[in-house]
Amino acid sequence: MKKPPCSTSMLIRLAMLSVGLIGAAPSWAWASGTTITIATGGKTGVYYPAGVAICNAVNKTRDKHGHTCKVLSTSGSVENVGLLRSGKADFAIVQSDIQYYAVKGYGPFRKSGPAQDLRTALTLYPETFTVVARADAGIRTTNDLKGKRVNIGNPGSGHRTTMELVMRAKRWSKSDFAEAKELPPSEHARALCDGKIDAFVFMAGHPNASIKKAANTCDVVLISVNGKAIKYLVKKYDYMVPAIIKGGTYKGTGWSTASFGVNATLMTNKNVPNETVFEVVKAVFQDFIDFRFSHPVLANLEPKAMVQTRQTVPHHPGAEKYFKRMGYEPAIDHVQRAPR
Repeated sequence: MKKPPCSTSMLIRLAMLSVGLIGAAPSWAWASGTTITIATGGKTGVYYPAGVAICNAVNKTRDKHGHTCKVLSTSGSVENVGLLRSGKADFAIVQSDIQYYAVKGYGPFRKSGPAQDLRTALTLYPETFTVVARADAGIRTTNDLKGKRVNIGNPGSGHRTTMELVMRAKRWSKSDFAEAKELPPSEHARALCDGKIDAFVFMAGHPNASIKKAANTCDVVLISVNGKAIKYLVKKYDYMVPAIIKGGTYKGTGWSTASFGVNATLMTNKNVPNETVFEVVKAVFQDFIDFRFSHPVLANLEPKAMVQTRQTVPHHPGAEKYFKRMGYEPAIDHVQRAPR
């Protein structure tokens, strides 16, 4: 596979940054030899391999910074926020909408309250709200989901939270489905092709291994997610954008499918030392070509977009420090800049 071109100036800039010296570490910085944990998602999704790609980048240079990185498989974004808040994970991949709910104390975080300690490290890739149906289930629009057996996602996942938002916009409840299943992503492809469900919803970066598995096992269709209620959601929430799943991404899907999406974001906690966050971000960019080609969903990433996509949680000072050495000023949205 031919690698896409990367500008000479960008390669030079990244090479210079990779050998640059960082400032003095704060007194509370972790000692050399610390293990960094990244909370991701199910192993059949994209969060897990994206986390593995980040850890691989960090582990390549462990002889320079002393940190070892490992990946934790989880139920998804909501659980990941909890792991960050409790200190059980140092970094986590989180949907931008779940990030917004967490910092505001909305939805699944109403009881725990606003997550004021969350910080952004990097914007990763776009995630699209995807509806996959068995071809013989008689589902051609989102309204056809009513009266069907639908996997609405496992509790604690970002796709479950997004589905609940869609349901509220369309004034649906669980009783509108013949069955509302709560299967994790590792089970929904098999359940679909075994005839146990008629459709499943999934917040996914594309291509996605779980959806590919379903498409290669039985005949499936991707359902367009549009209409008045969806346009209302995209207009109301700044973190949502219209999205298209390109035709031919999966077997039997030769046409493009309209939907909406959010962004997968690498998050951290303000208590993680500046030096540690700096080294993780640096590791991703100093070997950026290999990072992009570690998984198809990362192949189109661009450094500027990873830094300047608007966020609802302030960037960690360690990440900002590296961004500024790249010549980029992080974008801030909804919240004030993190206190120093």
